[in-house]
Amino acid sequence: MNIELKHDLAQLDQILEDVKKRSLDFLTHLNDLPTYASDQQTKPEVLEKDGLGTPQTLEKFQEKYQKLMVASPGPRYWGFVTGGATPASIAGDWLTAVFDQNTQGTKGAGDVSAIVEKETIRLLCQLLNLPEAFNGGFVTGATMSNFSGLAVGRQWAGKKLGIDVSREGMSSEIVVMAATPHSSVIKSLSMLGFGSNNLLKINVLPAREAMDIADLEAKLVLHKGKSVIVNCSAGTVNTVDFDDIAAIAALKKQYDFWLHIDAAFGGFAACSPANSHLLSGWEQADSITIDCHKWMNVPYDSAVILVRKQHDRLQVETFQNTNAPYLGDPSENFSYLNFLPENSRRFRALPAWFGLVAYGKSGYQWIVENSIARAKELGEYIVESAFFELAAPVRLNVVCFRLLSTDRTMEFLDKMNKSGKVFMTPTTLDGKTCIRAAFVNYRTSIVDIAIAKKEMEAAYHFVVNR
Repeated sequence: MNIELKHDLAQLDQILEDVKKRSLDFLTHLNDLPTYASDQQTKPEVLEKDGLGTPQTLEKFQEKYQKLMVASPGPRYWGFVTGGATPASIAGDWLTAVFDQNTQGTKGAGDVSAIVEKETIRLLCQLLNLPEAFNGGFVTGATMSNFSGLAVGRQWAGKKLGIDVSREGMSSEIVVMAATPHSSVIKSLSMLGFGSNNLLKINVLPAREAMDIADLEAKLVLHKGKSVIVNCSAGTVNTVDFDDIAAIAALKKQYDFWLHIDAAFGGFAACSPANSHLLSGWEQADSITIDCHKWMNVPYDSAVILVRKQHDRLQVETFQNTNAPYLGDPSENFSYLNFLPENSRRFRALPAWFGLVAYGKSGYQWIVENSIARAKELGEYIVESAFFELAAPVRLNVVCFRLLSTDRTMEFLDKMNKSGKVFMTPTTLDGKTCIRAAFVNYRTSIVDIAIAKKEMEAAYHFVVNR
């Protein structure tokens, strides 16, 4: 055996203890770690003939890279919809690496991890008040979840035209419609052969990002005879706007289209009784995207695609392995090998299972409602401020705003982010540059809002007084 490997195995307990100490140090000080690193340049490595062994490699990593990391899982990193990792999900993620399962579901190979995954999907549906009409599986993120749902939708749409798209290829008679699709939906259309430019845009309501239902119906009538996929938004990234899912589901009965709902983080509004009405009708969807490393607060990477059980055969047709006899007969038993894009899949369900079992419905209701409360606090501050204005109402957990009396929004954002105390990102709404702050981290508290207010005012005064 290689000498470094042999030494590492002999002191594995000490290595893991060291990793534990370093992890606790990071998590304990997470609230105070910088949210921005101005210089992340490093010198390139040369791969030596002999390795250092794990203890020395840990030291080298800390000296060279860890000091450059930003507190993206921390309470004031609001630039992307980034959830922190709860203690339960960290425990599950550590064990995921230890068990190192390839979650396939083929008989005798990965059965237990697949069983846990299917159970996790059941629990997740219960959390989100969805009926047991859906099967599901874990993928890397919202991009692959949207890709998977739209891929099965493409197969369904092809079958309506008498085409097996998975074997025969695309048809120009398949139409995809959406009003305010996430960029990952556009990316998925490119990967699926639709072409990213071939999305048929539905008009939005005035001063909204939500779909104009009348325009949707008009376009459905116009494209009668074609096979249609409708992509619905349950929480847009700028303003957390929701399409009228119930109205769209009602149209589905008349026009027979595939309904895919991108509920990457907005789906977790179902955890909050005060906000669950936003998802009314989503149980009628054909496929739903849920992103667990957002509001569910599990480590990256983790998302779920839910597809109605009645479409199981279409899903297998879409992702079935062919010309691979070593993988077994796909008709013998359920296998994620033939159900999702990836053949090799880590035990992604385990961190989510730990979180669901550890915190239950009340725990996730608190996480969701805490985020909404913090967003509303920041929104109220902006409304009352002499320096800023809201670019859109605070509908749920994202605050979209801009400077009130100057066009130096980007200068302000750059200055504020470089303080390292709070991090937000730029966006565009109605053609104007804005700033968005997204709240999904369970650690974010009233104290963090107070810190953000202070940093915002300091950055504003610096920019306007230059």
